[in-house]
Amino acid sequence: MSHSLQMNNIDRRFTLQFLAEKDGQLLRDALAQWQISKRALTAIKFEGGLLTVNGIEQNVRYPLHTGDRVEVKFPPEEKSEGLTIEYGKLSVIYEDEALLVLDKPAHQSTIPSREHPTKSIANYVCGYFDQQGLASTVHVVTRLDRDTSGLLCIAKHAHIHHLMGLAQRLGNVSREYEAIVHGHVAQDWQSIIAPIGRKDSSIIEREVREDGQFAHTDVTVLQRFAVDGEPLTHIRLKLHTGRTHQIRVHMSYLGHPLIGDDLYGGSRKLIDRQALHCVSLSLQHPLTKDTVYCTSSLKDDMQQILNN
Repeated sequence: MSHSLQMNNIDRRFTLQFLAEKDGQLLRDALAQWQISKRALTAIKFEGGLLTVNGIEQNVRYPLHTGDRVEVKFPPEEKSEGLTIEYGKLSVIYEDEALLVLDKPAHQSTIPSREHPTKSIANYVCGYFDQQGLASTVHVVTRLDRDTSGLLCIAKHAHIHHLMGLAQRLGNVSREYEAIVHGHVAQDWQSIIAPIGRKDSSIIEREVREDGQFAHTDVTVLQRFAVDGEPLTHIRLKLHTGRTHQIRVHMSYLGHPLIGDDLYGGSRKLIDRQALHCVSLSLQHPLTKDTVYCTSSLKDDMQQILNN
């Protein structure tokens, strides 16, 4: 499969090009092979997209010939309801026509919520896309809790979001975090496999429970140390699943809650948020298939505790 992408000022529609590889294959089957979802095809048909073969509009029952040039124009996207365009500072680590990787500060939501309806990453990305003239809304691929800092990935288009979702289910998106936890974690390396579900008494809180969803976290000890006589451990974590509050719940379950994480038993004496940072993000690019690898250093509040 080969594809190329074009965006020009006259037509702001996201466009992909493919070369047909099988004689007599129906366009519909080729599109499925190129991982264009049924939902996307419906949108193309009814919301202003376009399918062409060698520059001529065709429907999905068109039989292809080897070497035919297929162009898929996706319809322009509408902004999500309730997502206000705002302009603010974004720390861009990686960007191309398909993906945006950002370094999020602590105390900023990924998407707006009732408590924090504005100034989220998603609001600012809307403004950023607006400045770029992108006819696209915000598709968060990997999100972070409000108080967690570090790398997060956003798809610039619904089709890219779809491809990234497939990649995540296949385990092709890898995220590593660093955290500081209470106590000295005994094992240098361990794998926590414990299902996570919602706590009956709370809307926000999660817990390890038998009827929860499968959750898997690897924990590596980087350093055991103490601050003012209190034992702490600096750890690195690899997420194999992406459950809500997964690291925070798993570490609390181990008896080593994150410092600053008062929801799960941590103390706020040293830091005013859970000491958690996404340090690396590795993924296979949905279009080029190249590896995209991004890293981010710890924020000052965590670094200062380690320097102590």
